[in-house]
Amino acid sequence: MRLLPPLLIALAVTGCMSTRVPPGCPATASDMKPSDLYGWWDARFGNDGALADVELRPHPEYAGSVRGTIAKAGSPLAQLAGDVNPDGQLSLDESRDGRTISAVWTTDLQPASCGKEFTGTWRNTATEQSVPVVLRKRPSP
Repeated sequence: MRLLPPLLIALAVTGCMSTRVPPGCPATASDMKPSDLYGWWDARFGNDGALADVELRPHPEYAGSVRGTIAKAGSPLAQLAGDVNPDGQLSLDESRDGRTISAVWTTDLQPASCGKEFTGTWRNTATEQSVPVVLRKRPSP
């Protein structure tokens, strides 16, 4: 039987601990209440470092869903709407004109974030271009 070197064991344990869910925190978006999504978020797209302001509120027509806005530098205010899909992902549709979907967000809750960070993909529906997106909840005032 071959034993693993102590450093390799330490790295494996540390890697597992970084994704561990803190006590009392949701493991997936399915474990969250819709109200946990309400508020202000920072969105970062790709590796360019630019932040966008996202506000999510209760959807007035669909219980359990959210509606809101996203403000990106140099772009007009766009609308967002979505919910947690059956796979436990936060899924958002983005619309620049309020009628057609211009982008789709598919994000997973980061378990160690205690409901404060989602990572995934933002996809432009016209060009099919996809970029990584990170959505981080701002602290409450």
